[in-house]
Amino acid sequence: MGEDFEIPNIAGKFDESEEENDKMDVKDREEKEIGKDGLKKKIVKEGDGYETPIYGDEVAVHYVGSLLDGTRFDSSYDREMPFKFKLGLGHVIQGWDDGIKTMKKGEKALFTIPPALAYGESGSPPTIPPNSTLQFEIELLLWTKVKDICKDGGILKTILTEGEGWQTPKDADEVLVKYEARLEDGILVSKSDEVEFIVKDGCFCPAVSRAVKTMKKGEKSLLAVKPQYAFGENGMEAAGDNECLVPPNTILQITLELISWNTISEVTTDKKVLKKILKEGEGYDRPNDGAVVQVKMIGKLEDGSVFVKRGYDEVPFEFKVDEEQVIEGLDRGVQTMKKGEVALLTIHPEYAFGLTETHQESVTVPASSTVFYTVELVSFEKEKDTWELTTQEKIETSRRKKEAGNTLFKKQKYERALKRYEKALSFIEYDSTFSEDEKKQARVLKISCNLNNAACKLKLRDYKQAVKLCTKVLDADSKNVKALYRRAQAYIRLVDLDLAEMDIKKALEIDPDNRDVKLEYKLLKEKVKEYNKKDAQFYGNIFTKMNKLEHLDTANGARNKEPVSMTIDSKA
Repeated sequence: MGEDFEIPNIAGKFDESEEENDKMDVKDREEKEIGKDGLKKKIVKEGDGYETPIYGDEVAVHYVGSLLDGTRFDSSYDREMPFKFKLGLGHVIQGWDDGIKTMKKGEKALFTIPPALAYGESGSPPTIPPNSTLQFEIELLLWTKVKDICKDGGILKTILTEGEGWQTPKDADEVLVKYEARLEDGILVSKSDEVEFIVKDGCFCPAVSRAVKTMKKGEKSLLAVKPQYAFGENGMEAAGDNECLVPPNTILQITLELISWNTISEVTTDKKVLKKILKEGEGYDRPNDGAVVQVKMIGKLEDGSVFVKRGYDEVPFEFKVDEEQVIEGLDRGVQTMKKGEVALLTIHPEYAFGLTETHQESVTVPASSTVFYTVELVSFEKEKDTWELTTQEKIETSRRKKEAGNTLFKKQKYERALKRYEKALSFIEYDSTFSEDEKKQARVLKISCNLNNAACKLKLRDYKQAVKLCTKVLDADSKNVKALYRRAQAYIRLVDLDLAEMDIKKALEIDPDNRDVKLEYKLLKEKVKEYNKKDAQFYGNIFTKMNKLEHLDTANGARNKEPVSMTIDSKA
């Protein structure tokens, strides 16, 4: 079956399967065609489970091969040793590759293989004549999964010990591994009993980082690593007692074990609040905005100095999420945690104590300090969802969220204020069950929150959204001066000056003495003058260039004693 397959003398064992075959249903004994090239399969003994090997896996089989007239030409039983090969790599005839990938562990089947999928026109003299259809009874004993990690054959992973669960590390995670690297001849290159590293930062050679992302906790694998994922054309010089020289363009065999890892996640999109899970929590639930949490926590500086320690006496430390009762990084980090979880939060100054020096208990936190909190979420009580509240409770909660947003706005924390206003709106968005009086209260709150949202959007330079929010207010109250004024501000920044002028004039009709609107009108007029001046300069430059071109064309025509248009026509 290809150049790697020997054909020894025959010793058949077909009779061993007769009893098992009798136990099978008639339907199971039917011969079935596999694919469209004439390969046929008849199950002799059912296998276990539902998994089948895939290309690249190393399989171990016993088999007996014969011609159609019953002449046996090969048997692994005669050698008393299973035959092993990697599936789908051309190590055996095509009929084997195609047939064995349909088998389950422990299955025994009879395959009828046409010449095109066997040895073809040449045969395999002297035992297999040309154009022979062959029959193989094959028993799939087991297989070892081999994964082509990079899909280019550069790192082939064979699992030696299965890991636990289904999760695998990500780039940001911190892993603890053991590894042993050898040359193909078995010479030890490097060995580490335990080494910890961030996955994306790598360890030893690029293959380790790539492979560990495919592994489960406790998994042990053998990596066949080609030079491009090892040390390439340069090789590696011996760096110490535990490392030996790696010649250029060398293939390595690395035994890698993933002992454990800590998940590190990005709490904020700018990666300035990071969370490393030290102990997994329970279930799936996490605190929401407004939840009351109980924690144990220790805050440290980069030099290890403890500046805060709370919740380690009889009563855990308690605070309300998203109410600015603790620093923002701690607030946002706790919202990602489960009950019982222990995590290390790395918090940059922007989400900690900022650019000024701060005194915390007995320790001073220097300006621009990155701080580290070890936090255990002991328990939490979530804020009630909208559907759990009465109509009046919805209005009261909405009003409270709006006031919290106003406080944040005054502190110039516009993104957080925006979040509060949006939360306030969520409690009163659907008011079909409200009484008439409650609907009036809700309407006032909606207008107020949308106006304040628009103010946040202006501060954050999101002018298009500011226009949309003001338009929503004007749909409910067409004479709302604040909405007209803020939409005009947004239009001016978007250089929609005609629309801005329409809003300002309408606002002044409603409130002629409004100082803010008058100032905005003055700004608008200055903008109009500025853009008129720029337009005049722009078009003036164009006319100047056109005049220069006309003079140049006239001069060229005079030199050629023909008009330019005539010259072009003559060339055509």
